[in-house]
Amino acid sequence: MFKRILVPLDGSELAEVVFPYAKELAGRLDIEVVLLYVGGRVLSEFAPMHRAYIERAAEIISQQVQEVQEKTGIKPGSNPIEVRGEMAEGYPAEEILRYADENKADLLLMATHGRSGRKRWILGNVADKVLRASKIPVLLVRAGIPDTTPYDQWPSRTILVPLDGSEQAESVLPHVETLAKQRSTEPVNVTLLKICEPPSTPSYYAPELSEVPLNWGEYMEQEVVRCKQASTEYLAKIEERFKDIGVSAQSEVLVGKASDVIVDYANKNPFNLIAMATHGRSGLSRLVYGSIAANIINGVSCPIFLVR
Repeated sequence: MFKRILVPLDGSELAEVVFPYAKELAGRLDIEVVLLYVGGRVLSEFAPMHRAYIERAAEIISQQVQEVQEKTGIKPGSNPIEVRGEMAEGYPAEEILRYADENKADLLLMATHGRSGRKRWILGNVADKVLRASKIPVLLVRAGIPDTTPYDQWPSRTILVPLDGSEQAESVLPHVETLAKQRSTEPVNVTLLKICEPPSTPSYYAPELSEVPLNWGEYMEQEVVRCKQASTEYLAKIEERFKDIGVSAQSEVLVGKASDVIVDYANKNPFNLIAMATHGRSGLSRLVYGSIAANIINGVSCPIFLVR
């Protein structure tokens, strides 16, 4: 599914937090890596320095990819995995999207912020614009988080997949299957999560509820019970989908406000990755960027894989 990863860089150490992910994904999935340095109008003046930086970064990643394959016992393909550096001049978000489209990238891997000061890449600026317009999946890695364990040092690999029952939300599943089936000596475990949100208490009883011989509290309890039962059955089918391809999977059904529950669950049960669609069911429970997905991005420290 993935053939080429595009990794935007701005020359800062914060942006380089993605390096462990680039080498691991490239080494385990045989994916070409393109490191893209995007500069503004002054790029031409400092072009030799930036070119040296991006080429050196490509050399480092290339060597690390080989080490990943040697460490895990993976036999390289007939051709070595290509890692190269490219440069572009212009507005970062526009150039990243343009390059990805013109060069058929399958995945964007980027930090949520980079250079300090006014030009830093921070969610709400470059990453935000890329997320909103990208036609391909985006893997976001939070930079500047203290005491985090690098991706390549986790003893096991775990992926959290929030779902809401919609086909749109399920569009992330083929990507999760690809990530979970990566060639590895470590097991990959997938946790499927569905949230049951209690009905909001109305300011008045609607006419269609006037004949229900229950008070509102009892009605909400029954709705939650029904949701949990339906969600358990739904996730069981998704579990089987993963188990059929040899991937370990388990399910969780929780109750509460979706974004709050997902953030709390992810922080209490650390995951290597959260994978989700940026929209799903219509209405209040949708997984939509600017709402639930945005709250999750801002509330957790682990990387997030987003499919628009």
